[in-house]
Amino acid sequence: MTGYDDDLRLAHVLADQADSLTTQRFKALDLKVETKPDLTPVSDADRAVEELLRSALGRSRPRDSMLGEEFGTVAGRADGRRTWIVDPIDGTKNYVRGVPVWATLIALMEDGRPVVGVVSAPALGRRWWASAGGGAYTGRSLSQASRLQVSKVRELKDASFAYSSVISWEEYGKLDGFLALSRACWRTRAYGDFWSHMLVAEGAVDIAAEPELSLWDVAAPAIIVTEAGGRFSAVDGDPSPSAGSGMTSNGLLHEALLAYLGEDTGD
Repeated sequence: MTGYDDDLRLAHVLADQADSLTTQRFKALDLKVETKPDLTPVSDADRAVEELLRSALGRSRPRDSMLGEEFGTVAGRADGRRTWIVDPIDGTKNYVRGVPVWATLIALMEDGRPVVGVVSAPALGRRWWASAGGGAYTGRSLSQASRLQVSKVRELKDASFAYSSVISWEEYGKLDGFLALSRACWRTRAYGDFWSHMLVAEGAVDIAAEPELSLWDVAAPAIIVTEAGGRFSAVDGDPSPSAGSGMTSNGLLHEALLAYLGEDTGD
């Protein structure tokens, strides 16, 4: 038992509600997709899920604030110490093309740090979660779960490295470092988005990195990986999930990861 058990149970209820809606709209012939100002897609499912979770949190946690990808911030009546962070569909590009690798990400931050995180990927039949001091788990429910533990790989030559795209590293000015890291590792795969980091938490992958991320992309994965015994930071080593990028590791390889990607290796 931890001080966040009630919040974690609520996050699971919210994830159940989101899963019901997202699976219903997945591959729907009438799914509406628009392009946002940042040229990324958004579907009617993204917006509907966020509206659903805003309404549910407004009833269950009226004193808490909420930040969502699609509609920004809704302030609660408290002092702002607690904020729920929601990405209604992480992996929208996959979602709109019928690729089953997408998830709803729900996190609770307290005083600027994640204390609860749930990542629910219903099309994969998977869910991962964690709470501060309570460990990280995966399973179909709180009662049917197994403990997560990162790998014990100590050398990059034995490590599996996951990422989202090569182009993003080129745009960020760190392509040389990314390619050098890729060559130093045993294996590389572009699992992408939340899945790369959840595989780190499971110990199936040893390091994962993305050069440009928003808070809603990383708040939930950050606590899940760290509660599984790993480490999270931005590309420059900043441990805050608000820093604009994200790298996860088993902890043993994090300094090596920073050595390749944390320095200015671009032109």
